[in-house]
Amino acid sequence: MKRLWNRYASASLILKITIALILGVAAGLLMGEQAAVFAPLGDLLIRLLTFLIIPLILFTLIVGVNQTTIGNLGRMGGKVFIYYTLSSAAAIMVGLAVASLFQPGQGMSLGGNETFDVPDNPGIVSVLLNIVPSNIASAFTEMNLLGIIFTALTFGIAISVLRSSSKMNELGDHLLKTVTALNEAALIILKGILQYVPVGVFAIMAKTVGSQGVHTLVELGGMIGVLYAALLAQIVLYTVAMLLFKINPLTFFKHARTPIVTAFVTQSSAGTLPLSLKAAKDLKLPRSLYGFSLPLGATINMDGAAIRIAVSAVFAANIANTPLSLTDMLMVVLVGTLASIGTAGVPGAGIVMIATVFVQLGLPVEAVALLTSIDALIGMGATALNVTGDLVGTALISKTEEHKEHIKDEGEGEWQA
Repeated sequence: MKRLWNRYASASLILKITIALILGVAAGLLMGEQAAVFAPLGDLLIRLLTFLIIPLILFTLIVGVNQTTIGNLGRMGGKVFIYYTLSSAAAIMVGLAVASLFQPGQGMSLGGNETFDVPDNPGIVSVLLNIVPSNIASAFTEMNLLGIIFTALTFGIAISVLRSSSKMNELGDHLLKTVTALNEAALIILKGILQYVPVGVFAIMAKTVGSQGVHTLVELGGMIGVLYAALLAQIVLYTVAMLLFKINPLTFFKHARTPIVTAFVTQSSAGTLPLSLKAAKDLKLPRSLYGFSLPLGATINMDGAAIRIAVSAVFAANIANTPLSLTDMLMVVLVGTLASIGTAGVPGAGIVMIATVFVQLGLPVEAVALLTSIDALIGMGATALNVTGDLVGTALISKTEEHKEHIKDEGEGEWQA
């Protein structure tokens, strides 16, 4: 038994996940809705990953802040925000271009029985206010990623000030050593959780395929195909950007594939965050950058969701027999970019954004009812792209910072071309 475990533990994680994916799909097709019996195993994976989100964000960001200066942190933060805004807008344009080419939903019509209640969208003002939590405890209990980032930055800066003080520098150093030790302990826990990931992946895939069934794929296959074509086009765009910045795409995807595949299965950008942070560390990106760029990206950078908005808008317009004009498309870019900011990286969040955009553009909200039937299937690809975009953005920004003093040797690694 011990020998069998050692062989399993030493095997490549991506190989184990790939086998789990195949077995999960097979189990879902064979067992149908009865595959829901595996659901608890999948729920456990999401719980384990979510369990580590807070300590990893908190400790990684505090340590990262203390590896650079406040000025450098502000400059990197500005680059991250600009990149995420432009990246979301570009993703929507890619989605519109691909959807306009293939015209999903053309020839279809609403049967008249579709109903859908538009979920509440928190709005940009509410999102901005939530950056500063009413109290520290609520930020953690409500899994408010922006609030947790704010808390980590605040305490990280405070510890940095203590370390630079002539009277309190010893206390500040002790605090930083303690936080660093806690961060390393969280990474050790993550290594243990990674051994369970294939089991959870199998369970989630079996349940998803079993509940959706082949008939759903056939019924709305055109919409699904167009969306995945747009996601692929965005990945090509990422690859071109990496080549322009002299980043080796093969090495990048070698390290990024585990969080990407996990995001595909779990449909949770936030839940995959521990694996994204580990991938950034393996890529030898600076902790002072990825410590806040990835948690922030899991909250506001939704390239996959942005593409989903664009393709869904064209789909709904074709069903309503009112093709989008150029002005409508510009509105999709504007409203879609704003709607993607602050949407939580959890399963089902894409439907909230789609409904919000439909209401703003006067598209038939009833079409959302059709999209919910394939929510899991298209949400998987969109979430995988969300995580990919976060890691690509962090790698690109790291290249622009590599000659700065604070990067030292952390920015030099095999991920370069």
